[in-house]
Amino acid sequence: MKNRYAYFIGCTIPFRASNYDLATKKVAEKIGLELVDLPDAGCCGLYFELMNELTYLSMAARVLSMAEEKKLDLLVLCNGCNGSLHRANKKLKENPELKDKANEVLADVGREYKGTIEVKHLIRVLYEDVGIEKIKEKIINPLTGVKAAAHYGCHLLKPSEEMRFDDPKNPVSLDRLIEATGAKSVDYYDKMQCCGGYVLAADAKTAYRMTGEKLSHVKAAGADVMITGCPFCNVMYDANQRAAETETGQQYKIPVLHYPQLLALAMGIDPKELGFEQNRVRPDMKLFVKQ
Repeated sequence: MKNRYAYFIGCTIPFRASNYDLATKKVAEKIGLELVDLPDAGCCGLYFELMNELTYLSMAARVLSMAEEKKLDLLVLCNGCNGSLHRANKKLKENPELKDKANEVLADVGREYKGTIEVKHLIRVLYEDVGIEKIKEKIINPLTGVKAAAHYGCHLLKPSEEMRFDDPKNPVSLDRLIEATGAKSVDYYDKMQCCGGYVLAADAKTAYRMTGEKLSHVKAAGADVMITGCPFCNVMYDANQRAAETETGQQYKIPVLHYPQLLALAMGIDPKELGFEQNRVRPDMKLFVKQ
């Protein structure tokens, strides 16, 4: 298996989901992944993609060039960053003219994009590069009896012709990673529905209704917890769960964990080391830590 990656956490995680980063590093240490920080990395360019293509591509190329400098593939935690950097990498590799234009911009900051590395989301790295069996070997506190609902999010799998990972309509990767911990992954209605995050800036009420609708399906399926692999999806379901309750007039009380938090618990890592004080809807640790 590959064991070294350039490590990119994006913009949302440091400010709103640092427990995702914390749990990922704990898990990486347990399974022998070396995550090489990129301390000078900036935004992936996602929010400029529809406004100015060259600005977007140059911002993405700057990040990609940092991983290239270290001769490492880029591991990302955020679905949005995954989509943005994956698309930019593909577009720049396939269009020499765009690559030259982006490099003209990067020359001003002493960088050059070459197109020599790949972009991979954490979920993909764990599923494809580490593998389910290797993960199972590290489980010392199997989460037997825990029922978990997987939320994939939009930009882990789509656009499918570019990502070429899992089945975008009936994915199994996150479900199998959940079940590697000993927990049961429960199916539920509208499993592939968006969290509503990209609607938030335009229409908060609609966004919170989308969030609430998904949470209601998770609750109806009898899940103890919801599992995400995207920090912004996590914000929508966890930090904004109360806003969704206000909008829909329902109560959900569903804890929402980053996948590495779940995996770390199954690996026997102390919950105090995993940033659970940042989770707005606190999980009942009696479910996860056997006395």
